[in-house]
Amino acid sequence: MSKILVMQSDFGYADGAVAAMYGVALQIDEDLKIFDLTHEIPPYQIFEGSYRLLQSVQYWPKGSVFVSVVDPGVGTTRKSVVAKTKDGMFIVTPNNGTLTHVHKEIGIVEMREIEESKHRRANTEASYTFHGRDVYAATGAKLAAGQIGFEDVGPTIDLSRIVMLPLVQTLIAKDTVSGSIEALDVRFGSLWTSIDRSDFMELRPEFGEKFLVSLYNGDTLVYENTIPYGRSFADVRIGAPILYVNSLYRMGIAINQGSFANAYNISTGYQWKITLSKMPKDAR
Repeated sequence: MSKILVMQSDFGYADGAVAAMYGVALQIDEDLKIFDLTHEIPPYQIFEGSYRLLQSVQYWPKGSVFVSVVDPGVGTTRKSVVAKTKDGMFIVTPNNGTLTHVHKEIGIVEMREIEESKHRRANTEASYTFHGRDVYAATGAKLAAGQIGFEDVGPTIDLSRIVMLPLVQTLIAKDTVSGSIEALDVRFGSLWTSIDRSDFMELRPEFGEKFLVSLYNGDTLVYENTIPYGRSFADVRIGAPILYVNSLYRMGIAINQGSFANAYNISTGYQWKITLSKMPKDAR
């Protein structure tokens, strides 16, 4: 194994939860290379945890082990699993929807249920609320350290049992493409949509061309305006909006040196829909 362990959670840094997970992992192998994906997932937001895995997993060395803990159902009957991706990564997580984006976009080829009687931290059997420390960090560290193989994690689970969160299908019509706002570029307030660049290219866009951008929360129209399509934020003046291709090759909406999300109170999720419409030539 690569001895790389990457952790994600909704725990934040206000208390010792993240440090406890580090400690458990290092007790198993002090030579592990431990990194943080993020611990600032909003509490209980499984959808965002799923998206942040997609944002990061594909860029790590083959064999890297990810521990993702956004687990509002901790202590219930939801399964604790390790998933193996098509490109050879391992994700240790509850099977509660966290694997949605990785399974859809990268592909999961095998999933095993963690056999807790073998792999959870010793003498924690009576604790039901910190599986991130007692089950996931412990199992992930053993796997990353090579103390166990993937086949030792536990019994296989049919891939049809991966819990998938609802995703909005991209729709392409004449001069229009539609999807959803899946995530924010949190620090800068840009909107990251579910619309792939390849789907947007069906509209035959040209840099500098303006598109009608319509944003809906459910059936309510919350924003509509024409926005130019550009290469980067500097293609528009400071404070102006821009339509662009983000780092995941999806369409994004931003304000140059401003927060689009804050300016228009935009959030994320399958209920937040976006439509990009090519303007008639005489209206450009």
